[in-house]
Amino acid sequence: MTMTIAELRACLIAIPDAEVPAQLDGLDASIAYLASDEAAASLAEDPYWPKWDGPWWHMVLLFELGLARDIPERAVRAMIASIDALPLHTFPLRPEDWPPGLHPSRHASCHCALGSIDQVLAACGVDVDAELPWIRPWYARYQMRDGGLNCDEKAYLVEDECPSSMVGTVPPLEAMLRRGPGDVVDRAAQCLIARQLVRGSDTRHNAEERDAAKTWLAPMFPRFYLYDVLRGATAVVRWATAFRRALPLGAIEAAFTHLATIAPDGVVRIGRTYAGVGSWRRDAAGEWRRMSSPPSFALLDAVSQVGTASAPLTAEWRATRHALVALIDAGLVTA
Repeated sequence: MTMTIAELRACLIAIPDAEVPAQLDGLDASIAYLASDEAAASLAEDPYWPKWDGPWWHMVLLFELGLARDIPERAVRAMIASIDALPLHTFPLRPEDWPPGLHPSRHASCHCALGSIDQVLAACGVDVDAELPWIRPWYARYQMRDGGLNCDEKAYLVEDECPSSMVGTVPPLEAMLRRGPGDVVDRAAQCLIARQLVRGSDTRHNAEERDAAKTWLAPMFPRFYLYDVLRGATAVVRWATAFRRALPLGAIEAAFTHLATIAPDGVVRIGRTYAGVGSWRRDAAGEWRRMSSPPSFALLDAVSQVGTASAPLTAEWRATRHALVALIDAGLVTA
């Protein structure tokens, strides 16, 4: 460690509380789309696809903007029905676990997708545990021995190491926080803490995460299901605050000193945006196939410009700093 707890506290309180005007061009169009027959038809076919411009993406973005209550009730009800209508409410680990005729990408969900939409629906006022009771036990069922999860089903078949994923772990951790303390949420938080919020997996199976970790230092918005160090820092600080858990200084120092370095004025600027990968969507003939060059939509374009000051990220950084100072003052950050 290069910093004492007192020095970290002094560093955090020296950062001014900044505010950034929200950029919400396209907000009305997204809300109108979610209330439309087009969105309802899309959800009747699939809750998640097509990627980047379907209803799931509009809804998660509104949630990340703090505007979940603006999501039309029609879209909320249609999303619940679509998720519940998935042919499988499990995460198959082997090819033989798939019933004949089902599509591995379209007919079941994964940990990061469920953890994300779980939070969205709850923020919309839905009692997720009552309406989709199979989601809550999902997180414990697929938690790995280090507390993490992985949306790569092959990771669960590895016996000599534990190749959990930060991307697969953080949305479920966030979703579990509102459900109260327990072993499952504590173990998920400890997975992040063991990685000091910044380190990729040290396993062979998930070696590519070590390369991905280099990008985590750049704050991103929207995140959808993806990871950056501010998201991880916020998650573990929320966990420690909610359940009065101790945070080791060595587990958080690297993340917070980095964030203080890139946002010393309290303003967080977007360092990267969502990954430009393809999506399953219907082609001109009506067939589902993988397509490249994903589209976007106006609100997503407005809030995701690299290099711009982000109102949501700036507000998150401010709240997380204050919460960590409160934990320090309560003796819940340990050397």
